[in-house]
Amino acid sequence: MGLRFTVLSSGSTGNATVVSTDSATVLIDVGLSGKKIEELMKEREVSGRELDAILVTHEHSDHIKGLGAFARKHQVPVYANEKTWGAMLRTIGEIPDEQRKILPTDGVMEIADLRIESYAISHDAIEPVGYCFQADGAKLSLATDLGYVSDKVMRQLQNSDVMVLESNHDVNMLRMGRYPWNIKRRILGDTGHLSNEAAGEALCSLLTGSLKRVYLAHLSQEHNLMDLAKLTVNTVLEDNGFFFQKHEFALCDTYHDRPTPWDYVKVGS
Repeated sequence: MGLRFTVLSSGSTGNATVVSTDSATVLIDVGLSGKKIEELMKEREVSGRELDAILVTHEHSDHIKGLGAFARKHQVPVYANEKTWGAMLRTIGEIPDEQRKILPTDGVMEIADLRIESYAISHDAIEPVGYCFQADGAKLSLATDLGYVSDKVMRQLQNSDVMVLESNHDVNMLRMGRYPWNIKRRILGDTGHLSNEAAGEALCSLLTGSLKRVYLAHLSQEHNLMDLAKLTVNTVLEDNGFFFQKHEFALCDTYHDRPTPWDYVKVGS
């Protein structure tokens, strides 16, 4: 089987992703109710008892809404950095000591044949992180909820075979939308969310021979459309001299209400 993943849900209504290998299965974030997460996992034939770990990116509700109930029910170890634990405990309720695990920012751990790396990102949470996963020589990177892609993050994402990258909003739709200006300013800021244009600009530096698929993620239901996000990212890439043959590189969809198909990540796949 090797390295594979499915984005169960992506967006402001809730986020969760399953990453799996021959010997390990982990869930990243539990941003919907435990019951809904179970339903989405069932669609991809995964159950809570199969999970070896839950990894938390940060404490915002669209990433931890169902975490407490789900972790207690299935008795799954939960990994987060110390500051995130401190910020989310009041929200998620009591987690047994044996399930509370620390993975420091920039830390690395291995679960069977799955290597997991945590890295710092810029977002308005206490100590938010992204994750990279490696198995059988292949690399999958998850990078959402970040206001900008720093040089350090860029280095972390290099040599990915597949990537889940935030493409949260169209700047014009956001500016003209109904949100109060203070919320718009937060989203547009360096600790907010990546726009379609910013996602495209980041990819201009990340596209190497190994990166074959990018899943555009965490799209705003108010201020974006998947077709618009893909068009904008493609336009930025073309404006910077990137032109792709069929099957050479693909932008892929994520959804807020259903999981993506399993994607099997292979070196140069």
